[in-house]
Amino acid sequence: MTLTWTSLHHSDVDGRAMHDLLRLRHQVFVVEQECPDYVDIDGLDVTGETHHVLGLAPEPDGRVVATARVLAPGTAGPRARIGRVVIDPDHRGGGSGHALMREALAVCTREWPDAEVLLSAQAHLADYYGRHGFAPVGETYLEDDIPHVDMVRPAGAGAGPA
Repeated sequence: MTLTWTSLHHSDVDGRAMHDLLRLRHQVFVVEQECPDYVDIDGLDVTGETHHVLGLAPEPDGRVVATARVLAPGTAGPRARIGRVVIDPDHRGGGSGHALMREALAVCTREWPDAEVLLSAQAHLADYYGRHGFAPVGETYLEDDIPHVDMVRPAGAGAGPA
């Protein structure tokens, strides 16, 4: 299924889209991954130069079925940061994840072309993010009882896989 992609400054995300993206993140990060103590609402969704990448299901549904949050350098450390990367379970496996990453990286390149990009990857997805130019930095650590590794992508790296 082909999704419609958009990236918006947080101030341009309407109430329905914000509801949908928060619901999707809750569905995956809290319910599916069984992390009831996960603190998703941290204030960064609506601060500074935060952007949201949204993958919308075809009409008439049009709901958010993929999303990522992109933080400006200086918001949560010196690098740009991609996080809250999530795909609805019914929309996985068809390349939507790679499209989502390309869109999130395009925001970083457009908004902060000289910035490195950091993400906190679930460790089993390190090779996946590696295909988008990210390399692990530091040791694996537990976050919500799930192994994670920080990964950095140099400024100006290519677009990633098609």
